[in-house]
Amino acid sequence: MIPLSVLDLAPVAEGSTPAESLTRSRDLARHAEQLDYNRFWLAEHHNMIGIASAATSVVIGHVAAGTSRIRVGSGGVMLPNHSPLVIAEQFGTLATLFPGRIDLGVGRAPGTDQRTLQALRREYSSADRFPQDVLELRALLGPAEAGQLIQAVPGAGTNVPIWILGSSLFGAKLAGLLGLPYAFASHFAPGALEDALDVYRASFEPSEQLQRPYAMVGVNVVAAETAREAKRLFTSVQQSFTRMQRGTRGLLPPPIDDIETYWSPAEKPRVNEMLACSFVGDEDQVAISLDAFIRRTGADELIVASAIHDHDARLRSYTHLARVRDRLGGSEGSSAPKVQRGNLVDTGDLMH
Repeated sequence: MIPLSVLDLAPVAEGSTPAESLTRSRDLARHAEQLDYNRFWLAEHHNMIGIASAATSVVIGHVAAGTSRIRVGSGGVMLPNHSPLVIAEQFGTLATLFPGRIDLGVGRAPGTDQRTLQALRREYSSADRFPQDVLELRALLGPAEAGQLIQAVPGAGTNVPIWILGSSLFGAKLAGLLGLPYAFASHFAPGALEDALDVYRASFEPSEQLQRPYAMVGVNVVAAETAREAKRLFTSVQQSFTRMQRGTRGLLPPPIDDIETYWSPAEKPRVNEMLACSFVGDEDQVAISLDAFIRRTGADELIVASAIHDHDARLRSYTHLARVRDRLGGSEGSSAPKVQRGNLVDTGDLMH
């Protein structure tokens, strides 16, 4: 099977604190490392009380210091919020402290609302410079040239791998033209997934960093001993996305027994559309649906978000998923001969 990685938003669950969230993120990274996940990424969001990874490079250092092998990086840094020089210095420092283990995923969206963007001293027009900023960032992380007046110290010569993140065709084409790996945010915005992958692969030009297209796809996975328990755990995510529709973001809520009592008939299809790339169930169910998804997309790697309220249940979910990976075998697009399809339990709109 293709490699699996972890996308962690450092969620702050109801009844906990940001300090506990950051401790749990490092604990999850250690757990993922023991289970041979490929990389552990954190994402930049601002002015959101339910996400503790706003200072993304700082949290990456916290996680990298608590692990020894797993790659750690950003999924991503919202480049319009920063100068390329500052990001090159931050990630050059991380690469100096943790050589060979740091990834730099960058996105074009601000990752926040307009008022918070003003507090960051940025403007929405900053996103228009994204292609130029990526080129500048790549140059700053590459070898310093003779007579170069501006250098990232540390940073120059570290060649930290840059990824383009996105949920539209813009980022897909840019990643292809620059010969960079591409990560699609289908864990919350799956609408253009297949078109974006097609554009990326068709426009790809080899670069010093990458000789062939490499696409990583974001998904949500909640796995448990039983389909019933997995479906219940997933209601935390469904409640969070419903709150997004209502404009009432908050802390990650505990699961509930029946999501139908929470969302309205109008909210349900919108939330399910955003969560279409979600795989929820026991190991048999997740194996069947995830294998089909990999075949359909041709993804080179999956990065998995699992926003589960209970930390121990989140650790167990990634353990179940690692078992699914091992059952599916080592080759891309492999079948799952050990899965008994007769055990598949209907989970409504959750299985894709």
